[in-house]
Amino acid sequence: MRNSLLIAFRELKERWDNRSFRAMLFLGPLLILSLIYLVLESGNQGVTSMKVLIADPTNLFENKIASRPSESVTYFFYDDYIEFESFKNSPKFKEFDALIELNEKVLINKKVFLFHRQEPNLQLKMKLKFEVERRMEEVMIEQFTTLGVDDFRKIKQPLNIDFRNVDDPYNQADQGIAWVGYSLGYLMIFFIAIFGTNITKSINREKTNRISEVILASVKARELMLGKIFGNLIASFLQLFIWLLLVGIGLWLLQAVIIPELFTPEHLTGVQVSDQQLKELGMQTISQENNNLDLIYHRINYLWVIPNFILFFLGTYWIFASFFTIMGAMSGDESDGQQFLIPIWILLTLTIFAGYNTLSYPESGLTQFFSFFPWTSGMVSMIKITVGVTVTEYLGILFAWLIQVLVGTIFMLLAARIFKHGILSYSHRFSVKLFFDWLKK
Repeated sequence: MRNSLLIAFRELKERWDNRSFRAMLFLGPLLILSLIYLVLESGNQGVTSMKVLIADPTNLFENKIASRPSESVTYFFYDDYIEFESFKNSPKFKEFDALIELNEKVLINKKVFLFHRQEPNLQLKMKLKFEVERRMEEVMIEQFTTLGVDDFRKIKQPLNIDFRNVDDPYNQADQGIAWVGYSLGYLMIFFIAIFGTNITKSINREKTNRISEVILASVKARELMLGKIFGNLIASFLQLFIWLLLVGIGLWLLQAVIIPELFTPEHLTGVQVSDQQLKELGMQTISQENNNLDLIYHRINYLWVIPNFILFFLGTYWIFASFFTIMGAMSGDESDGQQFLIPIWILLTLTIFAGYNTLSYPESGLTQFFSFFPWTSGMVSMIKITVGVTVTEYLGILFAWLIQVLVGTIFMLLAARIFKHGILSYSHRFSVKLFFDWLKK
């Protein structure tokens, strides 16, 4: 084991001495934070004005809503029920940009649906929510209580306005949290591809230069193999840890220093909303209405996601490392080694496809297969863990991880046999017969 550790630190030193490795320790997080910044800024995109039709069959609002007219929102009232499909497709409703449904249950369940043809920006969402909420307060104070406005607002429940696209009334396309899991899985595959291929390249280089012959005079073949695997694992973990640390610091700086205005109501031009009014509207911070801000700063449970990410990173690296080692040991020269990388890249591509398939068809049979297939289960598990799982589902995910470890160990034992006999072979011509001969020895 001591020899393996010495080789591992030798591999780590080689990675550290590489200028591109040191540069990416800081460029990588900077690129990720730049992407996050663009995502946060894009969360306030959308139309700035709307013609809103309010279906009010019970005349609850008495054909009035805002005390003052506005250029950004124009309200129209309709004294009957409107079927969703009718609003979406009927020519007589085509001039309206959004539909608000009011019915007899709204005073009880405090929920209103707003169906829009185009996504409103954050300012417009806040204005719609604020004006509908205020009108609802007036109605309830007038009809159901003798309290004053201030006393009523202390005890009333906030109105929940659910913004939905007319082309996606059930919010089936809202997969933001799932895409976070996919991105983490992609990051996992990225690190494994970069540092795993270093194993194959290192073996090929040392076979070509005959350095491996010198090393094997002092250490066993299995010690050399494990040293290369663990050395690249340590290097990848070092870079991964620095990335996570710097990205975490960067997220804090974005909120506290760089774009603090996105987290406060001051940047909502044309909408005067104080902190107290935010609480009255059922929101603790303005960022909850910016979907991307809410996703990154509130909806992701980092204390849950990151440990599971590390767990499946280890399992996925273990399963792929055996393949990288086998390919390096089987190659006869460097050009031969390049050809042996093709099966590995096919598996990496399959993993990326498995993640996309999980996003599109989370309950399909193919997704269930990818959930337990050792080379793709890491990606699928990250998507499921980020979205949220039950205890039973999480036990299934842990079972998939155990399959990774078990299959990876079996392939690692096979890799050790092939490595033992193939590490000193050079300029040979690979054949299936030679492959099985190495396994038998």
